[in-house]
Amino acid sequence: MSVSTCPSDAAGLDATDRAIVLATQAGLPLVPDPWGAVGRPLGLSGEAVRDRLARMQAVGIVRRVAAVPNHYRLGYVANGMTVWDVDDARIDRLGREVARLPGVSHCYRRPRHLPDWPYNLFAMLHGRSRAEVEAQADTLRELLGSACRDHRILYSSRILKKTGLRLAGRSDRPG
Repeated sequence: MSVSTCPSDAAGLDATDRAIVLATQAGLPLVPDPWGAVGRPLGLSGEAVRDRLARMQAVGIVRRVAAVPNHYRLGYVANGMTVWDVDDARIDRLGREVARLPGVSHCYRRPRHLPDWPYNLFAMLHGRSRAEVEAQADTLRELLGSACRDHRILYSSRILKKTGLRLAGRSDRPG
């Protein structure tokens, strides 16, 4: 579980909010009461930590509080970024449908870079095998129908450490 902050708003943090972000940005402690564990060193209850994070999220300082699974440890060793050349007039509606499909963890629109890169819809698929990812891509292709002109699957070749924005400062938790 991690907390993602928005860089333009981080300067508006008070000292307590900043301490909460520093204590959570590398992940929450894996204990029965993670909010209490974050709050105790700051003299706050777990409820006060949750309330402050909810307020920071409501005003846009914190973008999200979310679980960040390690797909490989869950057995999803075939990870393919699918790229699609989709009709611009239909991409917004279709992109929302693609994002709801099982196995899709990320789905977003990107600009084309013609003539070399005609793809404007990206969807990350996860499977236990390449055959499973390819079956998911077939389902996605059917959903896109005549709006799709072409696609590719770009498979991950190595694991990269993924982290969000980190505020400068001391954190008791490893990053």
